[in-house]
Amino acid sequence: MRDARTLPVPDGLDGMRVDAGLAKLLGLSRTVIATLTDAGDVLVDGRPAGKSDRLVAGSWLEVTLPEPERPVEVQAIPVDGLVLLHEDDDIAVVDKPVGVAAHPSPGWTGPTVIGGLAAAGVRVSTSGAAERQGVVHRLDVGTTGVMVVAKSEHAYTVLKRAFKERTVEKRYHALVQGHPDPSVGTIDAPIDRHPRHDYKWAVVAGGKPSVTHYETIEAFRAASLLDVKLETGRTHQIRVHFSALSHPCVGDLTYGADPVLAKRLNLPRQWLHARTLGFHHPDDGRWVEFTSEYPTDLATALDILAAES
Repeated sequence: MRDARTLPVPDGLDGMRVDAGLAKLLGLSRTVIATLTDAGDVLVDGRPAGKSDRLVAGSWLEVTLPEPERPVEVQAIPVDGLVLLHEDDDIAVVDKPVGVAAHPSPGWTGPTVIGGLAAAGVRVSTSGAAERQGVVHRLDVGTTGVMVVAKSEHAYTVLKRAFKERTVEKRYHALVQGHPDPSVGTIDAPIDRHPRHDYKWAVVAGGKPSVTHYETIEAFRAASLLDVKLETGRTHQIRVHFSALSHPCVGDLTYGADPVLAKRLNLPRQWLHARTLGFHHPDDGRWVEFTSEYPTDLATALDILAAES
């Protein structure tokens, strides 16, 4: 059965477009909201609203939501290159290869970390949505590196809280175009959905607070290798922040990288690697830290740049 909701427009959404406001209010994508407005399922004070109409504080919204999608079945499919770095009764720490999603999702038919663990006989926590049980954080399909999955229900609760409270240390290595100035710094810029492209994110006034710390490890002629520490964990945060500084991750064509440089380095995806992950173990609270080595494509790109410098 479809879910019909009636709610007032809060003051904070006054003047905002209908699609942007409902995205914040209900957590829906602008694509879904556009479908609802086109079907007449979004009313403001009893009248159909268009996605580009402006909201007025105090008006009444009537939104008829689509039926929930059926849970995505987790298939136990082996994943080439998925390495189990550590396993105990509470956690499984993996080295995620490129081209692998963290968990199944609508529209994704490729391999997943959860499916790979299932194929290897690793049982994970049943906490969380059906398709993402045990998943406490994610890496983009095109990002490689270390990732932890909860095996016990206790571990799921503890790790989810740790990520929320930012007690987890996440360090990435990113190869960005050019040379950030200063060579060591902090990017403090809010992030939200891109105002025009729903599949992207952007630095947007009024977005969610987002903080990225970085330090240059090595400078090549065309690019710089950075050690990046996330204080917050927004979607595409590193990619968005460095793109906003005109230093996109090498190979990240979605966020403005130079396709010529990417081709020269034979890099079909962003040069971004989850290098280390540290956290207090959910069993006894001891600090544990895991490291992932560069995969072949990223290491080769560095070798090419080093030979040219």
